[in-house]
Amino acid sequence: MSIDLTGGLTGWDLSGFHEGHDTECWRRLGAVEMAGGTRFSVWAPNAKAVRVVGDFNHWNGQEHPMELVPGAGVWARFIEGVTTGALYKFEVLGADDVWRLKTDPMGRFFEAAPHNAAIVYNSQYQWNDDQWLWFRGEQHAWERPMAIYEVHLGSWRRGLSYLQLARELVDYVSWQGFTHVEFLPLAEHPYEGSWGYHVTGYFAPVSRFGSPDELRYLVDQLHAAGIGVIMDWVPGHFATDPWALQRFDGTALYEHEDPRLGWHPDWGSYIFNLGRNEVRSFLTSNAYYWLEEFHIDGLRVDGVASMLYLDYSRQPGEWIPNKYGGNENLDSVALLQSVNSDLYRRKPGIVTVAEESTSWPGVTRSVDQGGLGFGFKWNMGWMNDSLRYYGRQPIHRQYHHNEMTFASSYAYSENFVLPISHDEVVHGKGSMYERAPEDEWRKFATMRAFYAFMWAHPGKKLLFMGTEFGQQREFSESRSLDWQETEQWGHRGVQLLIKDLNRLYRANPALWRHDHDPSGFRWIDADDRGGNTFSFLRIDPAVDSTETPQPAQLIAALVNFSAEPRYDLRIGLPAQGRWTEILNTDSELYDGTGRFGNLGQVISTEVPSQGFDYSATVVVPPLGAVYLRFDPEHPVENPDDVLAEIAGSVAQPAEDQVGDQVGDQVGDQVDDQTGDAVPRRAGGTARAERTGRSQRAGRMGLGRRSAGSDPE
Repeated sequence: MSIDLTGGLTGWDLSGFHEGHDTECWRRLGAVEMAGGTRFSVWAPNAKAVRVVGDFNHWNGQEHPMELVPGAGVWARFIEGVTTGALYKFEVLGADDVWRLKTDPMGRFFEAAPHNAAIVYNSQYQWNDDQWLWFRGEQHAWERPMAIYEVHLGSWRRGLSYLQLARELVDYVSWQGFTHVEFLPLAEHPYEGSWGYHVTGYFAPVSRFGSPDELRYLVDQLHAAGIGVIMDWVPGHFATDPWALQRFDGTALYEHEDPRLGWHPDWGSYIFNLGRNEVRSFLTSNAYYWLEEFHIDGLRVDGVASMLYLDYSRQPGEWIPNKYGGNENLDSVALLQSVNSDLYRRKPGIVTVAEESTSWPGVTRSVDQGGLGFGFKWNMGWMNDSLRYYGRQPIHRQYHHNEMTFASSYAYSENFVLPISHDEVVHGKGSMYERAPEDEWRKFATMRAFYAFMWAHPGKKLLFMGTEFGQQREFSESRSLDWQETEQWGHRGVQLLIKDLNRLYRANPALWRHDHDPSGFRWIDADDRGGNTFSFLRIDPAVDSTETPQPAQLIAALVNFSAEPRYDLRIGLPAQGRWTEILNTDSELYDGTGRFGNLGQVISTEVPSQGFDYSATVVVPPLGAVYLRFDPEHPVENPDDVLAEIAGSVAQPAEDQVGDQVGDQVGDQVDDQTGDAVPRRAGGTARAERTGRSQRAGRMGLGRRSAGSDPE
């Protein structure tokens, strides 16, 4: 009687893997703990022999040769007594008669670089996020506010583990008010300088920060704080390290043999052969793995444009057309459609985001309508245009006005995220601080105005770490963020502005509910080139309901990118009455001058302007922005009397302005962080009050007052 050394693995178990529709192949392949030991298995159909080596056999492969599962192209071996914590690799005798020492493509945990052995790992983590998962599944992501904080874990603060980040990062992101974090790739990668985009272990979280269960704890803590987790995923190409996927069994197994298909000229990496069923199963399973095993809430798919086009970054003669003679990569299209369909079907409320920089049609259209099926697409056009405008001298901006308005012409063609990502603050492009022109005061003022424009513009929001406080230096993976800057003038003001923008954004559905619908946006004046000023409305239309009727919410955003204040700027408005100033980026709290405000409100009257029946005159700061929200609950019976009262108050001392105009009419604002009453100042913002804080909080700028904008 022969002994089954394969641990019971059969060709039938692997049929879905070979047919290209296995979405959970990690449950069968790799190191799977079983009663009494561990079964090792690996796909290597062209290998002549495969052996398991590890610390359990003194790295002597002759002790544990593997057996070929009949008709499966998979080698397997059950080894008694091997459990969690054991180190192992595979010795593969390739089709070319060369022995290669390979790590496990399905490895769940790896030694920290520069070592590369896989580690047998069986999670024992008990999740505590049932409420979060229920909440997530109740609505589609595009029906909610989304302000994403993009993070490179290794340099947010150097030296922190997953467990330490579960305290410090969670505290900071909560304090700043972001709805999500987006991690640059978390899959195992030995070269830190790749930022995670050259992956060697697709099924293992990077080990330099801790164990897989410690990453689970970090995700759990983010969920407990009401913060979603998105992860960058890299299905288009893989690292060239000889011990990883490349030429795994002596042949081009995961990649294409022909470099015109299998080599990425920009990134110096191999391109997955997505026409191979087993590779499709590998990647489809990997996408689901992170959502299933680590409760990740979404995947941002890297380099989608490079996947979609066979001639991406190639000259004529350097690429091979598809079967129809075109440049579309049909295998990539099929994979992306399959992954999106599977994830949205099985994981309610998750989100997939495409980094796609071309005009490929239907990126966020559903698969059954011929689209790729993504939930969102990065708006690279908006990002490129707006950052060019941002970097121009104010005197020259009038000649490039369309760089800030053109995005509105296609804003509803896809579901967009507005990204200021890691790619925009590195490689000599300059930080947001460095990109802004002129002196320090104007740099910070321009930055504040730009962020206010971005937060009011249709589209979800994404900021890379450090940009939320205007870090002066470019991003570098080899050093921490310059947290000391959060205690300095200018930087702390930008940080508090982002905090208040997030709170305003989340509390006001007009700023997010209809990002994908033209009914949620209307220009007031898109053509004020000479004044470098942009004004528009964000609208949450009225909801008819017999039980809880909801009136329309209207917010006017006015942004001045000139270095001169705009006094008595007349803007058309759709409703008559009181418009409360809920944000002014020139507030002293944001390290502005505090001199250019509207005393907390403006009154619109029956003076037609810019296609509207009503209008108001507004003060907009130089290099500044103002948000006005219509207040239907406090109608104005005699607008002329109120306007006269406001005009008279301008001559009063500043403290009287605060008390008489803002304290009486708007009332004290309860700060949502401390519970203290923060009186409003002229301009609708709060006096900066600095409070005591812990050493840890102080290093990251935690513990300061909010700007006194509306609580959530």
